[in-house]
Amino acid sequence: MRRRLRGPALLCGLAAAIIGCTPQPPPPPGTPSPGAPGAGDPYYPDDGNGGYDALDYAVTVGYDPATHQLDGDAVVTARATQALSRFNLDLRGLEVASVEVDGRPAEFAREGDVELVITPAEPLAEGTEFHTRVRYSGTPRSTDDGQLGRNGWRPSVDGGAFVLGQPHSAAFWYPVNETPRDKATFHLTARVPEGWTAVSIGRLAGTETAGGWTTTSWAEPTPVASYLTTLAVDRFRLEPGTLPDGTPVLHAFAPGTEGKVAEAARTGEILEFLATRFGPYPQHAAGGIYLDDRIGYSLETQGRPVYARWADLETHVHELAHQWYGNAVTVRSWADICLSECLASYAQWLWAEGTGGQDLDARYRAAVERTRDDTGFWSAKLYDMGAGNEFAGVYDKGVLAMHALRRRIGEEAFHRVLPEWVDRHRGGTASWPDFERFVTEVAGQDLREFLDAWFRGTSRPGDAHLFPGSLAG
Repeated sequence: MRRRLRGPALLCGLAAAIIGCTPQPPPPPGTPSPGAPGAGDPYYPDDGNGGYDALDYAVTVGYDPATHQLDGDAVVTARATQALSRFNLDLRGLEVASVEVDGRPAEFAREGDVELVITPAEPLAEGTEFHTRVRYSGTPRSTDDGQLGRNGWRPSVDGGAFVLGQPHSAAFWYPVNETPRDKATFHLTARVPEGWTAVSIGRLAGTETAGGWTTTSWAEPTPVASYLTTLAVDRFRLEPGTLPDGTPVLHAFAPGTEGKVAEAARTGEILEFLATRFGPYPQHAAGGIYLDDRIGYSLETQGRPVYARWADLETHVHELAHQWYGNAVTVRSWADICLSECLASYAQWLWAEGTGGQDLDARYRAAVERTRDDTGFWSAKLYDMGAGNEFAGVYDKGVLAMHALRRRIGEEAFHRVLPEWVDRHRGGTASWPDFERFVTEVAGQDLREFLDAWFRGTSRPGDAHLFPGSLAG
């Protein structure tokens, strides 16, 4: 790099002696330049964008299940983090009709499969809050790039549709900075034919039926990572309620999910239990969206998880635990996914212990013995596992790692870590190394070898790390 910079300078110095060439200085600070086409996640370098911080998404969509046509009008409120000559939003497979920035027409172009490149009429100064309006339409689609199942917009068995995905989902139906690093508030107004209902995250802000169409509005005032937003269109039966603190609860049951009512009714009980471990419930709404579809995963969409037809009570515990670990505190990069999935998975063990009196040490020893010779089980890294391997070990090896960590640092420290971590980072993002530093701080111990063996290792930890504390007996 240094050599490439020196060459032109030397040539210009020689030319200066002959024709008076003067080397050109770099542009002064504050000169407008394009925002980066990626947010910096090394696993998915093209995801998200740079140059701005998204503050709010106000999305208006109309969807007709008969034609599969979606019409959208979205306003993205953002703050420039640099002087911007142009910037990108992410939008997959939909046709853009027009773009405005602060009410003025802006030039736009599509690059590749995802990037919507926008050039405002005038450059944006660093620190400026600006509003980008995008009008678009088309037939939303999905892709097979998800490790747990398809990502994106999918038809439902009842003829409706829903959108889910991890790491990608939002850009399939609205323009977005699609990276967990950039959380923003979210508002949705959705219009569907009468007889259908559109359900999303946040609080139900209003509903109206007129002219053969039903319009519902949803408001999520808690900053949310874009993959935790959703829209589901079906012939839902809605059941409202409240938590003891007044937080609104809304369950949406698609036809065929009547058997899920009893599990849904335990949402308040589960949240109350989890609050004793993780601290006060951190969302402004609660409930669930119940689909009669054979999808490969349920997802912790913010405040109102989406449940597949196979979801059981433990799935509810897992997805609701994500409202703290994953939603209130979101991973900074996908290499940090253990910070979300390992903790939510361990919440299932905490539930079994706290409500059923299960001996977790016995459960742990049985799992270790069962996997003693399973090299595939132990080879899965829990941190920095590589793109495409994020979910390989976090649901099983990750649970054992969290229980071993609990026994390594002791009960008092562990039960301080769980709520204090959320309180410290609520509303933001964090990395797994951040969590390791925090645990080390609370425990007051040198945990480097233990943490490396469990979370970076690719083999069964040695007995000193495998059986710490009460597990040694």
